[in-house]
Amino acid sequence: MLDDTALDNTARTAPERHLVRYSGRGAFSPEIIARAEGSSVFTEDGRELLDFTSGQMSAILGHAHPEIVATVREQVARLDHLYSGMLSRPVLDLAQRLAETLPEPLDKAMFLTTGAEANEAALRMAKLVTGGHEVVSFARSWHGMTQAAANATYSAGRVGYGPAAPGNFALPVPDRFRPGIVDADGNLDWRRQLDLGFELIDAQSVGSLAACLVEPVLSSGGVIDLPPGYLAALRDKCRERGMLLILDEAQTGLCRTGDWYAFERDGVVPDILTLSKTLGAGLPLAAVLTSAEIEQKAHDRGFLFFTTHVNDPLPAAVGNTVLDVLGRDRLDVRARELGVRLRGGLDELAARHPVIGDVRGRGLLVGLELVGGPGGEDADKLGAAVTRRCAELGLHMNIVQLPGMGGTFRIAPPLTATDAEIDRGLAILDTALAETTGR
Repeated sequence: MLDDTALDNTARTAPERHLVRYSGRGAFSPEIIARAEGSSVFTEDGRELLDFTSGQMSAILGHAHPEIVATVREQVARLDHLYSGMLSRPVLDLAQRLAETLPEPLDKAMFLTTGAEANEAALRMAKLVTGGHEVVSFARSWHGMTQAAANATYSAGRVGYGPAAPGNFALPVPDRFRPGIVDADGNLDWRRQLDLGFELIDAQSVGSLAACLVEPVLSSGGVIDLPPGYLAALRDKCRERGMLLILDEAQTGLCRTGDWYAFERDGVVPDILTLSKTLGAGLPLAAVLTSAEIEQKAHDRGFLFFTTHVNDPLPAAVGNTVLDVLGRDRLDVRARELGVRLRGGLDELAARHPVIGDVRGRGLLVGLELVGGPGGEDADKLGAAVTRRCAELGLHMNIVQLPGMGGTFRIAPPLTATDAEIDRGLAILDTALAETTGR
């Protein structure tokens, strides 16, 4: 048996010895994280890393927010977990309060653990209510790693796992920086692209279309913000075919984009909304929200999604605290303000570094795409090199770790970040770009 010192040395020198590697061909971060607070994480060696990923785009209130810590301590001592058919006050309160933040008719909620699980439940509900089974999602989508969510995910994870379920169709991504179809002026012609996409879907469908599942801003797909008007046109396509529109706001919901929900900008209310990451501020909490009409139809047909941790009181209590802080501190406004500061700084970097091809996004979900170095190195390698140098200088950045998108950074600081922290992150990125490209 190893003593504590030997165990510690093993963890430091061979972290993969007893761990399953789960990120495709990617590797674990080289340093062991000891603690996190606010906008920073700290390694066992005492190094501080400014976290511009909010802990996988989740910790919107920063790490170890004192009110979240207090809620967990208090709630876990009173009521943490129940038989799934029992209800608790935190669950009832959170359902009502979430409905109050949303437009009608989204007033029915259920609470789960992850974004994949929420999407799984939403798709299951849509199939039951419509009687169909076919699902449309974007060609660079990421909706989770469970069965139906993975079938609707096209950005990665489709090779080597056997056949996907029949009836899943990919829709072209309306990418304004790299447009697939252009108008006479060379700009993205997203209406024509959308029409062509559905022409292909209609040709392949067996007449059993159930749902369209999309993100208002594709995050893992390269931080692609849907063009204004696109979401409304997509909703119309769904209505024409009797499909339900499901919006996955795992990363965009609850103030990150500067609005409480990203769909508000377009005035489009989905049939079903899924939330996760930001709702728990880093803890495992997800939600499915829909209308009373859809919920009633699902219930009448025996909707079943009975899991061990459905409507758990502990994460629901955390969700209530998240809503407290977001509303009291006007973090939707703060996200817009910090987003302007971040975007302005990135635009300045783009003016100085030719390798920056595009800056895009909304609020505090921003994408920065590299287009290759002056020596011709490809964007994936350059992105990895800049990421490493940022980490060495004290900034944790996240690239889209998928082939062909490794030059795109997903930048998502906590909504509680300070102006100084935004400026410090920009300065480190500036230095890393300069040193990596030799400019």
